[in-house]
Amino acid sequence: MEGNTQLIFFCNGKKIVDDNVDPEMTLLTYLRIRLRLTGSKLGCGEGGCGACTVMVSSYNPITKQIRHMSVNACLAPICSVHMMAVTTVEGIGNTKDGLHPVQERIAKAHGSQCGFCTPGIVMSMYTLLRNNHQPTMTDIEDTFQGNLCRCTGYRPILEGYRTFTKDTPTAGCGMNGTAGGCCQNGSSQPRSMNGTTGGCCQNGSSQPRGCCKDLKIEQNDDDHKIKGISSTLFKPGTFKPYDPTMEIIFPPELILTLEKVEPTFLKFTNERQTWLRPVSLKQLLESKSQYPDSKLIVGNTEVGIEMKFKRMEYPVIISCSDVPELNTLLADNNGIVIGSSVTLSTLAHFLKQQLKKLPEYKCRTFAAIIEMLHWFAGNQIRNVAAIGGNIITGSPISDLNPILMAAKSTLTVISTEGNSRQLCMDKNFFTGYRKNAILPNEVLVSIHVPFTEETEYFMAYKQAHRRDDDIAIVNAAFRVKMASSVVEDCSMAFGGMAPTTKLALQAMKFIRKRNWDNLLLEDVSSQLADEMYLPPGVPGGMAEYRQSLVLSFFFKFHQYVSQHIIPTNNHIIPPVLSETSATSSISRPEAKSTQMFQETHDDQATFENVGHPIVHKSAYKQVTGEAIYIDDMLPFKNELHMALVYSTKAHAKIISVDPSEALLMDGVCTYIDHRDVPGSNITGPVLQDEEVFVTELVTCVGQIIGAIVADTQYIAQRAAKKVHIEYKELVPIITIEDAIDKQSFLAEPKSITNGSITKGFDQSDHVFEGEMRMGEQEHFYLETNACVVVPGEDQGIEIFSSTQNPSLTQWLAANVLGLQNHVVSCRVKRIGGGFGGKETRSLLLSSAVAVAANKVGQPVRCVLDRDEDMASMGTRHAFLGRYKVGFTNDGKIQALDIDMYSNCGNSMDLSFSVMERALFHMDNTYKIPNIKGTGYLCKTNIPSNTAFRGFGGPQGMMIAENWISDIARLCSISQRKVREINMYNEEDITFFNQKLVDFNLKRCWNECLENSDYENRRKEIEHYNKTNRWKKRGIFAIPTKFGIAFTATFMNQSGALVLVYKDGSVLLTHGGVEMGQGLHTKMIQVASQTLGIPTQKIYINETSTATVPNTSPSAASATSDLNGMAIKNACKTILDRLKPYVTEKPKASWEDWIKAAYFDRVSLSATGFYMTPDIGYDWDTNTGTPFNYFTFGAAVSEVEIDCLTGDHVVLRTDIVMDVGDSINPAIDIGQIEGGFIQGYGLFTLEEHRWSPSGQLLTKGPGFYKIPGFTDIPVEFNVSLLAGVPNKRAVCSSKAIGEPPLFLASSVFYAIKEAVCSARQHAGIEGVFRMDSPATAERIRMACADRITEKFPSAEPGTFKPFFVRA
Repeated sequence: MEGNTQLIFFCNGKKIVDDNVDPEMTLLTYLRIRLRLTGSKLGCGEGGCGACTVMVSSYNPITKQIRHMSVNACLAPICSVHMMAVTTVEGIGNTKDGLHPVQERIAKAHGSQCGFCTPGIVMSMYTLLRNNHQPTMTDIEDTFQGNLCRCTGYRPILEGYRTFTKDTPTAGCGMNGTAGGCCQNGSSQPRSMNGTTGGCCQNGSSQPRGCCKDLKIEQNDDDHKIKGISSTLFKPGTFKPYDPTMEIIFPPELILTLEKVEPTFLKFTNERQTWLRPVSLKQLLESKSQYPDSKLIVGNTEVGIEMKFKRMEYPVIISCSDVPELNTLLADNNGIVIGSSVTLSTLAHFLKQQLKKLPEYKCRTFAAIIEMLHWFAGNQIRNVAAIGGNIITGSPISDLNPILMAAKSTLTVISTEGNSRQLCMDKNFFTGYRKNAILPNEVLVSIHVPFTEETEYFMAYKQAHRRDDDIAIVNAAFRVKMASSVVEDCSMAFGGMAPTTKLALQAMKFIRKRNWDNLLLEDVSSQLADEMYLPPGVPGGMAEYRQSLVLSFFFKFHQYVSQHIIPTNNHIIPPVLSETSATSSISRPEAKSTQMFQETHDDQATFENVGHPIVHKSAYKQVTGEAIYIDDMLPFKNELHMALVYSTKAHAKIISVDPSEALLMDGVCTYIDHRDVPGSNITGPVLQDEEVFVTELVTCVGQIIGAIVADTQYIAQRAAKKVHIEYKELVPIITIEDAIDKQSFLAEPKSITNGSITKGFDQSDHVFEGEMRMGEQEHFYLETNACVVVPGEDQGIEIFSSTQNPSLTQWLAANVLGLQNHVVSCRVKRIGGGFGGKETRSLLLSSAVAVAANKVGQPVRCVLDRDEDMASMGTRHAFLGRYKVGFTNDGKIQALDIDMYSNCGNSMDLSFSVMERALFHMDNTYKIPNIKGTGYLCKTNIPSNTAFRGFGGPQGMMIAENWISDIARLCSISQRKVREINMYNEEDITFFNQKLVDFNLKRCWNECLENSDYENRRKEIEHYNKTNRWKKRGIFAIPTKFGIAFTATFMNQSGALVLVYKDGSVLLTHGGVEMGQGLHTKMIQVASQTLGIPTQKIYINETSTATVPNTSPSAASATSDLNGMAIKNACKTILDRLKPYVTEKPKASWEDWIKAAYFDRVSLSATGFYMTPDIGYDWDTNTGTPFNYFTFGAAVSEVEIDCLTGDHVVLRTDIVMDVGDSINPAIDIGQIEGGFIQGYGLFTLEEHRWSPSGQLLTKGPGFYKIPGFTDIPVEFNVSLLAGVPNKRAVCSSKAIGEPPLFLASSVFYAIKEAVCSARQHAGIEGVFRMDSPATAERIRMACADRITEKFPSAEPGTFKPFFVRA
């Protein structure tokens, strides 16, 4: 069938006509490569992160309506936007012509840190506003279900966009952080400073403290008085008004064409694929007949992923999105008819309309569908994915198929011969894994979903790892039709319990004609337990949890029906009041927050420098898509692309490598491996124990064996998959326990001892032994590792790398090429997040690319896909802690003996230093007179684990909080009391013999407890838990003490270069890398204050080894301290040179002084250097000062859990943090919030899972879940401790990057408290083990009850697990 072969669409108002479009190309690739619109980012390639979000607008000539929808450009085929208008972040505003209000508000509200995710977030919000000019906060939260951010903690984004809602406060003192108003102007109820509701902050629980605007804190030092406390991080009154009438109009040319010209059949072809778009059912059937093996798509949300990540090939793709007969939506006498191409968002809108029109009882199935769709993916996916695709794909964890089956839906299909028939979605429909009864020559036309009757009840349930945008672990749908108190008919369908959606046929038969009572509940539960049995080691794992969910869901449904039929049936025994909490879902009220910080002195306010919450210096470029990251750089002349060939075995000898098939492909240039290395193939950041290219023995999946260099990335990646490798497999070691069992360690154990643990245990009233495990964490920086290497003169190279460590990148690249460092340079403008993951692991990539560029003599670019990055770059170290603790009857610690084991992976990397910091933090904040800590570095066959925010500190502190919590429970004292009686005091000596000076922890602790109203809320929670059986709450307070410095003393140094030009402008260069933490902004503020000039006169271009040599990595939270002092020293040198001119003309301007110095031939450039004084530690003697100082903080968190599913919500978190005198309160608060949410992921959500053979199973956002917008605390309050200058760091500030992360453990332990209440309700007392993270599975199974006891865990070793935790 012939068709139109010309693609026409508009992009940012410009008409695009392409007569030779590549049908395999996605919209994102087209935008970035063809149109050079690089604002839209590739974050994951599977529609899970939202970084690629754009707005696609279409016009319907029949309804005369324009539809705007957010779309994942990484999945949308370029062919799918024919005759549509695409709007990218560049199309709505820019720094030259002006920002759109959506861009301005997220920037000024400090909602952009690394900035890589920002364009996608901007476009999601922009699309929402195009459809709804004045949304609610619920609308805003919903629109971001498909967007992720790893830096900000989401709060500033939501607060910035809150200003678009109609109920935005615009006056007052600003304590709520949203409008510069008073604390009483909260979004819902006024909140007092002590955490209660009902008025201004001065209404504290004990002493009136006055309004937050008038608060004074006096210090003993008369020279350091605080003017007051501020809570205004941004001023909405300065925002550009939003005027929807000024938006870009839909192209009139498209409207005219669409109204005059009938839609035409499209056909786009290249040598590998043909893409067809029929515009009638007749054309669709003809196309299907002509291409019987073709793949039918609508949104490409499933096929796009298969093609990219599974490398599946579909020679013919048929798009069904524009077939009118497949887009039907109507109600008939018996129910609704849904065309198979109807998108999920369109369906949800239609069903909501039906709920308004029809009686409630008719729409119970529709209500269940609407609720389920809310948790189905994100807006970007729902806008294009169709219901038909959900059915045909046949996923065993489909969210909709259980509902459709339980509702007894019917399908209409039609064959290519035109024969129509109907199929019932019953036990016969799904014939196997992703197989169904629809014949190969048939097309699904529509779905009929019947109304429910008045005595019919319908509910659907889903449990996932994360609430928003996550696939189900188990889902279920229940329908029961009652005749009085007797069951007349019933359907029960489950997902996640078999290779297909499964009807509980035996239970359905068993339940009919039974009375709806508690006996039925018990009998049916037993029947379901038998019918839904899962053996240990079942695909997907979690057999006990999944079986428990089946019964939990039925219990919820039984309670729901019992509550609803009570008014009409006197024979039903009403549920016990405390049991009714089973049916209520965990609700999430509208979010609110406060941010409090110390106001700046008047004499510091001249130029808005140090102490002011100025906007991130790259924010405006980031919100417009103008900020350049590695893969946004314009291609160099003759640039080639590289794709890596990875090992696919965890432990094996390489027998042979054959790249011949790959080298035959058009566009392939060469194959690279260890034979092409001119220098040393041995590498490593500390120990040289790795190979750039593996030669003989692979020790994990994801090691680099070779690489393909080709004309394009697509060709290189396809060719890399065609390199054939033959292995001889060896037995792998994956877990810590395996390593212990086989004594597989990288080095001798590391140990610290202080006092006598033997004596300490002898003096103890109690000695308790316990164990805790803490899992890995994926960095999930939004920008994957990327590198461009450009060959230069004298065999030198220039490296552009997404790295935190330019100097080591330079050194190792020189080493692999056999060059001296001075002919190799590394340049970094910014990176899209790092968190430690780009400190050392990026070096393997840059070294490999350097070898390739050296061989071909041309620039080479390599950008990792998300799955490649996750499978090869390592994670936070998993830890196992085994402890023995002695204590008195009143809870006073006498002795601690702890062994900590870390899973290091296949090489040393930084594991030694990570363990050192874990040992330094094994006390957290508690004085332990007799202590011994030993660290073991487990060598396993997974990719080498590496630095991650906290660097071992969170692991050491987490285990400490576990054993001290055990002490409280064993002594029957409060968790607060046990911490306070063991907490360090001023001038105490730590177990590593460092004196604690300026010990501000107790101020943080006490203020946090007071601000949070901890004691009153704890009593309220006790009452709540007594009256609710299946919902429990917990509250917990956690302190932290985090040492600041590199534990490797030599790394505590930095350099800077300050260049002052004739016009008085300043170019600043230092050794730190901007990765979202606001480093460059802070450094500009330091220089501004030191030089006494406005920040607008100072600019930082990039970090380069060609300007500042021998730099330490941007890590250990010390980057601002080190580089700030170096900058300050360089600026002082400039000022010393200017002194004569200032003395001569004190009233002259900065520009006059500079001009005078220039004409006098005075140097206006200066280097600065700084080394942290008086630090260093001797492990052999346990003497010295390992840390420059400590950052302190405290947090109180409250949670609610669903005891039946393990679901939870964080109701409130209060944080008080000691950051000294903040250089930039907005940046510091952003780091606190971002670190806390990252820690929340670590302790509750994020979990890597490995196959026993060493394959990572949790690759990409589809399987690995980081926190989303609605995972943040409902109420999130952050206060910076006032009046605590730190004399040991630049501008009296403190490091803040890593310390706040551990405070998120307050959520973990609040969950554990809630679980403890559930266990007590079930009659179970005493200490219990709960490992981190506190996933839904762990929470549910810890809430032991009559359901979980039906599913005891299988004995390890009696089965092969589906996955293991490393």
